[in-house]
Amino acid sequence: MAFSRISKLDPPSRGIFRKAAVMLCSLLTSLFLLHCLADRSSTTSPSPVKAASGRAAGLFEDLRSLRTKRLVYEWTAGSELMGYGAVRRSSLVLADERASQGLELPEESYILPPPDLVASRKVSPRFAGKLSPLGEGSKKLPQALIIGVKKGGTRALLEFLRVHPDIRAVGAEPHFFDRNYENGLEWYRELMPKTLEGQITMEKTPSYFVTREAPARISAMSRDTKLIVVVRDPVTRAISDYTQTLSKKPDIPSFESLTFKNRTTGLIDTSWSAIQIGIYAKHLDNWLQYFPMEQILFVSGERLISDPAGELGRVQDFLGLKRIITDKHFYFNQTKGFPCLKKAEGSSKPHCLGKTKGRTHPNIDPEVVQRLRDFYRPFNMKFYQMTGRFFGWDD
Repeated sequence: MAFSRISKLDPPSRGIFRKAAVMLCSLLTSLFLLHCLADRSSTTSPSPVKAASGRAAGLFEDLRSLRTKRLVYEWTAGSELMGYGAVRRSSLVLADERASQGLELPEESYILPPPDLVASRKVSPRFAGKLSPLGEGSKKLPQALIIGVKKGGTRALLEFLRVHPDIRAVGAEPHFFDRNYENGLEWYRELMPKTLEGQITMEKTPSYFVTREAPARISAMSRDTKLIVVVRDPVTRAISDYTQTLSKKPDIPSFESLTFKNRTTGLIDTSWSAIQIGIYAKHLDNWLQYFPMEQILFVSGERLISDPAGELGRVQDFLGLKRIITDKHFYFNQTKGFPCLKKAEGSSKPHCLGKTKGRTHPNIDPEVVQRLRDFYRPFNMKFYQMTGRFFGWDD
């Protein structure tokens, strides 16, 4: 009888199930909130010793957890923007944050995904050590400068160097130490790209080499600044300089008329900037009053064309960097007459310098060219002696 009475009862309505589900969700939410509040109260314990030890234990456990490792890896190497070295630097950033809370974490607790894991994700070596998507790094004053010379090959050198993962450089010329010095170092710093620890900040402004105030100003910023000068046969450099000006001002006088104060006597006009820049020994004297020779590297503009990997190897050594930029990065462009990058920074496509590079020079009177060579010869010889390198401009 009792059984029949039960069997006749109506089944539970859907409303009851909904109410039960809502109550269950509310209960779970409450338990989660209580857990969070308990965790926070434990980290703000009035006892600093107990709090620190408790937090340290929790942090060590957190650092060793697979979830934390996976997150850091995905933020860095997993995005295919950073290599193994960058993942390590990212872990050091996290360790610094822990240390700022009064906790000292041992080296072995840093998050380091194994190299084979990074390799399996095929992280591009071009981006190893570059900034992560999180915007890590900070803006620093440059540790190295390309200071000259105009029409020597400074743009080519900068573009080639930017392939290196440990070099971060400003694309445009800041002209801080010659035209914008009154803006101050903080203004200058803001122009720089963000860098991570171990990366070098660079910029290039070719007019620094011939600016009399530049050495003292750069020395005041840092006496340890490394300086790079790209030099070229002063005669061909002067013609190239004139060609650039001619492209902007077609009505300027001829090269021959600008070269001489008096064509009859053959007296060279050294006040013309195209001529003056090529007196390298004179300008170098000014720099050696503030920097030792071992802090200045002279790059051959001619060899930068004939053997770019060789010259880039010298630059990488000078900067204390691993030789990453090699022959495999270049191909020779027959049309332009100089080497181009197979892959530029941040791109998978070949890259050559712009249309303004590699202009055809006007025909110059051979007698004028010879007189210029005679004029520059003693200055070149002195420059060879000062630098300890023979550039072969007088062959």
